[in-house]
Amino acid sequence: MKIRIKGNSIRYRLTKTEVETFSKVGFYEEKTEFKDHIFKYVLQSKEHISHLEADFKNDTISMYLPEKDKLAWANSDRVGFQNTIALGNGKELFLLLEKDFVCLDETIEDQSDNYPNPLMNKRK
Repeated sequence: MKIRIKGNSIRYRLTKTEVETFSKVGFYEEKTEFKDHIFKYVLQSKEHISHLEADFKNDTISMYLPEKDKLAWANSDRVGFQNTIALGNGKELFLLLEKDFVCLDETIEDQSDNYPNPLMNKRK
């Protein structure tokens, strides 16, 4: 699982295996270790919500997907989910959860478990 943060925007991207694992168990976690701390980012299914939600506690960003969407996501063509949360101070937090596609540009990153990019055929 990859995370991208820019300002008040958080995006998670998951490979095929990560989406399948999440859909089965309702939880997926990655971490980055520092000398004195561990930063974690988590995707978790949650009952009684209708859109993506998120919080930040104990050095962990947790993004929550409605339980009802968990199983269907892995077995569908749906790329992902998004939601904008009002923070109550005139600001917003944008959340985006996506399947990770193979990059169209050259990259040294292993992409063997990424989803086929639907734009690949359009480039030929």
